[in-house]
Amino acid sequence: MADTVLYEVTDGLATITINRPDAMNAMNTEAKVALRDAAREAGADPAVRAVLLTATGRAFCVGQDLKEHVALLAADREAGTGSTMSTVREHYNPILKALTEMPKPVVAGVNGVAAGAGFGFVLAADYRVVADTAAFNTSFAGVALTADSGVSWTLPRLIGQSRAADLLLFPRSISAQEAYELGIVNKLVPAADLAAEAAAVARALADGPTLAYAALKESLAYGAGHSLAEALDKEDELQTRAGASEDHSIAVAAFLAKEKPKYVGR
Repeated sequence: MADTVLYEVTDGLATITINRPDAMNAMNTEAKVALRDAAREAGADPAVRAVLLTATGRAFCVGQDLKEHVALLAADREAGTGSTMSTVREHYNPILKALTEMPKPVVAGVNGVAAGAGFGFVLAADYRVVADTAAFNTSFAGVALTADSGVSWTLPRLIGQSRAADLLLFPRSISAQEAYELGIVNKLVPAADLAAEAAAVARALADGPTLAYAALKESLAYGAGHSLAEALDKEDELQTRAGASEDHSIAVAAFLAKEKPKYVGR
C-alpha cells in the first residue's frame, strides 16, 4: 500500500493515516486509491473491530490535489475527453461507501483543516474527535464544483438543510468551536491532546460490542431515509440479531455479576 496513506492494525483497532503532510494531505490519485483500499481492507477484515481515521502534519485533508487536478483537466482538453471527473465514481464514492457501510465504528481524529473531500471524510465517520485548532470548509463552490464525498447527504443530516445550504453556497472556514456548536463535532479537545483522545475513543469502541455497534450504525443510516413504521421493523430485525450475539450474553452475565464485560466482538 502506498505510503501516502498508512495502515496499521493493533488489537482490533485499524488506524488509517493520510500521509501527505507537505501537501496538507491533499488527495492526489495515489492517495485516493490508497485510502479507498485501506478503508475497504479495514471493513472486510474480521479482526478489525473499529477504525481510527486521522492524518499527519498540520492539516487533516484539504480535499482534491488541485495541482494534479489542473494538469489532468489540461490533458482531458487536449485529448477531447472528460475522464478527470470520473474520480468521483472511481475514488470518492467508494471511499465514502467503505467508511459508512463497514459494520464497525469509524472515528475521525481531526488534527487540522478539513476541506472539500476531506470534510466529507470527517462527516462520514461515526464519531468525530477534533482539535480546537482545526477548521472546516465545504470549498466546492469556491472552485465552481458541486458537493461530492457524501457531503450533500451527511452535512444536512448533522446540521439541517438550511445551514448546510449556507455552508455549501457560501464556503467559508468555520472554527472547531463553531463546528462543535453546529453539531458536527462530537468531542472538542486541546490540539496537544488530539492524538491521545482520538486513540482512546477508538480503543474503547474496538474493545466494545462490535455487532451492537454495527447494528446501531445500520439503524441510524436506515432511519434517516425511512418512515417510523419501517424503522421499527428494522429495529426488530437488528435487535433480534444483536440479542443472539455472544457479546450480549457476556454483557448480561457481567451485569448480573457486577463485573466489567470483556467483549469478543461476535
